[in-house]
Amino acid sequence: MGPEPDGWRQRIALLEDENAALRDRGRQLEREQGQLRERIDQLETERDRLQVEGERLERVNARLREQVEALRRAAKRQAAPFSKGDPRPNPRRAGRKAGAAHGRHGHRPPPEQVDQIIQVGLPDGCPGCGGELALERVATQYVEELPAPRPLRVCYEVHIGRCRLCGRRVQPRHPEQTSDALGAAGCQLGPRAVALASWLSKSLGVSAGKIARLLAQLGIAVTAGGVVQAVARAARRAQPTYQALVGGVRASPVVAPDETGWRVGGARAWLWAFVGDQVTVYRIAQGRGYSDAAAVLGEAYAGVLERDGWAPYRRFAAATHQTCLAHLLRRCRELLADADRGQARTPHAVRRILLCALALRDAHNVGAVDTAALLAEADRLGAQLDKLVAGATCYQPNRRLLDHLAVERAHLFTFLRLPGVQATNWRAEQAIRPAVVTRKSWGGNHSWAGAEVWQVLASVLRTATQQTRDPVQLLVGLLQAPTAIVADLAIPGR
Repeated sequence: MGPEPDGWRQRIALLEDENAALRDRGRQLEREQGQLRERIDQLETERDRLQVEGERLERVNARLREQVEALRRAAKRQAAPFSKGDPRPNPRRAGRKAGAAHGRHGHRPPPEQVDQIIQVGLPDGCPGCGGELALERVATQYVEELPAPRPLRVCYEVHIGRCRLCGRRVQPRHPEQTSDALGAAGCQLGPRAVALASWLSKSLGVSAGKIARLLAQLGIAVTAGGVVQAVARAARRAQPTYQALVGGVRASPVVAPDETGWRVGGARAWLWAFVGDQVTVYRIAQGRGYSDAAAVLGEAYAGVLERDGWAPYRRFAAATHQTCLAHLLRRCRELLADADRGQARTPHAVRRILLCALALRDAHNVGAVDTAALLAEADRLGAQLDKLVAGATCYQPNRRLLDHLAVERAHLFTFLRLPGVQATNWRAEQAIRPAVVTRKSWGGNHSWAGAEVWQVLASVLRTATQQTRDPVQLLVGLLQAPTAIVADLAIPGR
């Protein structure tokens, strides 16, 4: 027999209640599913937005890094005239420390020759009570003073004659004269005044107007334009010496070149400096390329170039190269300053290798490391660098550094293998620094004729200073010569 009707009805009611509950649960799951779909859509939209924002921030970050690098490069080409930052609230007192804490007591020694003796006698009586004074001793005080400025005005009475046989006009010349000009051009500045003006202008960076005012204090009246013309005349006399210095740079076994920005007539130009064996040559050019450097060095230069990483230098294929380690160490410091966590490993490793090379050089110079050990250590450092360059890095600034080292690999340790080669281009940096100071005051030259005057005189004066020669007296000799001559300087190849 089957179940009772009441049992069937209870069973059907239970099933219907379960079915209704399942339908309610299904509708609830559908609502939750819809909410989840909406949440997924929102998250996908947010993901897309964040992805776009991340790409934008990456572009901004890359652009900012480029700007930082450009600013760093610009800062290296400029001289900071003032200190940066706020002054200290409680600065230390200027000058020496009190007592014996400041070390050895220095003083001006008495002059070897005394031109004038002045007696400073006792007064007639004591300034306090009026009593009679008794002499105890005579003390001395020495004063070195400039004489009252008084220019030396010389008149050369030139005896002009004519040959009775051929009718030729004969005009003699005194050894101290600087020109044969007579008549309206017969009043001139003397050679020492012109040489002093040239030295003030091209070595010390003093403007023509200030030189005119200085000469006026010495009793010589001249305008700023007159100073410019006189300095240009000195440059023409120094032109053969300048050409000889260019030959001296080409004949030097080691040359340190460098370049910096310049202005000629307000337009961009470049100032080059080439420091050879006790000679320096400056050249102002329109460009910063290989042809501009070759105009001084010559395309076939076969010595050693101590230079920075500027690519045109590598085109001197016949030369041996030494890339500047100071530039590379500065680049490592900049990377370390910007590094985040693991990004610092590569610049740290490069820095250790370069500093080790410099330490080896110093040890070899004092005799602690012999030549054979020095060469072996140089090979070992090169192998370490090769391994580092071959490694992988996903940080682009580090990758660029390693790529640059790969290009310069053969030129990093030349200073360890060749005697007399410097590890940096400090000689060129020192030669170019006075020009940077001049650029701060002048901004450059007004014309290319003025640029030629600057490069000629600056080269001759700088070389004279290198060789501990009096630059003013050197120019005096050039100005007094009857014809343009080469100055008596030690120039390689002559």
